[in-house]
Amino acid sequence: MEKIILFTLTMVLSAVLVQSKYYSRSVAYEPVQLKKTNLRFYVHDTITGSNPTAVVIAHPNATSSSASPLFGRLIAIDDPLTEGPEISSKTIGNARGMYAFASKDDKELTLVLYVDLGFTSGKYKGSSLSVLSRNPILENPREMTVVGGRGLFRHASGFITVRTQSDDGEKGDAVLEYNVEVVHP
Repeated sequence: MEKIILFTLTMVLSAVLVQSKYYSRSVAYEPVQLKKTNLRFYVHDTITGSNPTAVVIAHPNATSSSASPLFGRLIAIDDPLTEGPEISSKTIGNARGMYAFASKDDKELTLVLYVDLGFTSGKYKGSSLSVLSRNPILENPREMTVVGGRGLFRHASGFITVRTQSDDGEKGDAVLEYNVEVVHP
């Protein structure tokens, strides 16, 4: 009896597998022509005042007097992107994401940055660039990596040369010039 049930079950499953269809199809890849886009804009990272654009969301417990007091601090940002270095310049988007202080040595202040540079006006409205990179903030200039994007920047890759335009070391507020070079379809 067991053999009959096992045989019947095997036949039913075999019939189901034969009738099953694969619901996607593969097509040959056709290379697309890549475009190179260069952008320059300014990021205003404001920690102080009544309307900060960067806020501390986590910090480590102080366990060692030798570690940097910033090491391990995590900051969420919603920084405006402007055409010029003045905050009154035309706003073209925002930088939303997080950065963490990732160096124990105060002389080498390095952030790990993940941010979406979203454009809200102009030719690139509705598109964004994704950045995931090391950011050695004491180097001027420094370079960060663009790892992707959406909208007109879908499948983008490239880099950003960052220059600190102004920095209030006491408060932590900064204005950064971003020179972006990306390739995308």
